[in-house]
Amino acid sequence: MKSIAVAVATIVAGSSAVGLFQPTLASRLHDTKMRDDVYVLPPPAELKAATLGHHAATVDMLWAKLLVEFGVHLSEKRAFPDIFLYLDAILELAPDYAPVYRFADTLICFRPDGGDERSARDARRYLERGTKALPFDRDVWLEYGQFMAYMSPSYLQPGAELDEWKRLGAEALTRAVDLGSDATRSLGAATLLSRYGAKDSAIRALRRAYALTDSPEERDEISARLQALTSSADAERLQEDSRYLDARWRRGLPFLSRSAFVLVGPLRDTLACAGTRRSLAPECSNDWAAQLPSGRDE
Repeated sequence: MKSIAVAVATIVAGSSAVGLFQPTLASRLHDTKMRDDVYVLPPPAELKAATLGHHAATVDMLWAKLLVEFGVHLSEKRAFPDIFLYLDAILELAPDYAPVYRFADTLICFRPDGGDERSARDARRYLERGTKALPFDRDVWLEYGQFMAYMSPSYLQPGAELDEWKRLGAEALTRAVDLGSDATRSLGAATLLSRYGAKDSAIRALRRAYALTDSPEERDEISARLQALTSSADAERLQEDSRYLDARWRRGLPFLSRSAFVLVGPLRDTLACAGTRRSLAPECSNDWAAQLPSGRDE
C-alpha cells in the first residue's frame, strides 16, 4: 500500500509540474520560433545528390512545406526570408516546375509589410526564369506579363524604368495570347504598347489576336480597337481577310476550331498546284500571308 501511495503522489506531483511549467515553456518555444526560423536542408546542389534520384517526390514535399510555412508566417504577420531557399531547392531539382513560376510573385511580394521594390525585382527574376524554362507555357507568360504590366506600379517609382516594365509586360501578354490565352488580353496589352511608343507592336498583337480568336464578339471588339490605331482601309482589309478565312475554314476543316484551322495552315489542291508555274500561284502557297486578300494586293 505504501508503494502505491508513493506512486500516486509521484504522478500527482509530476502532473502538477507539467501543468505549472508547460504554458511558460510553450510560450518561450513559440517566441523562439517566431524570432528564428531554422532551415534544415542542405544547399541545393547537395540536396540534389542527397535525394538519390527521387527528385519528383522531394519537389512535391518541398512545395507542400513551402506553402504551409508561407501560410503560417503570413497569419503570424512575420517575415519569411527562407522562401528563396525553398524556391532555389525546388528549381535545382526541377527547373521546369511550373507552380513555382505561376505563384512566385505572390509568394515573394504578398507579405505583411506589403512588399517593396527589392521583392518586385526578386519576383521578376523568377518569372523571367520561368519563361526561359517553359517557353511554350501560356500560363507562365501570362503570370509574367500581368505582374510586369499591372503589379509593378505598386512597387516601383514612376519613371522610365516603370514604363519599360509595363512595355515588357504587354509584350509578354501578347505572347501568352499567341500560345492560346484569352485573345481579349491583347486589348489591354495593345493599350500599353501604344501608350509607351510601340504602336506597330500593338497593331501586330491585335492582328494576331484577331486571327486566332474563335469568338465573333471578341473579333468585333478587337476590330474596333484596330480601327482606332489604323486607317479605315487597313481595318477593312483585315475584315476582308477574316471573311476569307471563315469561308476556307467552313469549306475545308469545319470540325476544327477556327483558331486551330489557322494554325494548321492553308489547304491546297495537290493536282491543281502541280507544276512549277502553278505552284507559284497565291492559292497554292503554304503561307496565309500570300493567300489572304491583303497579301495578294501587295
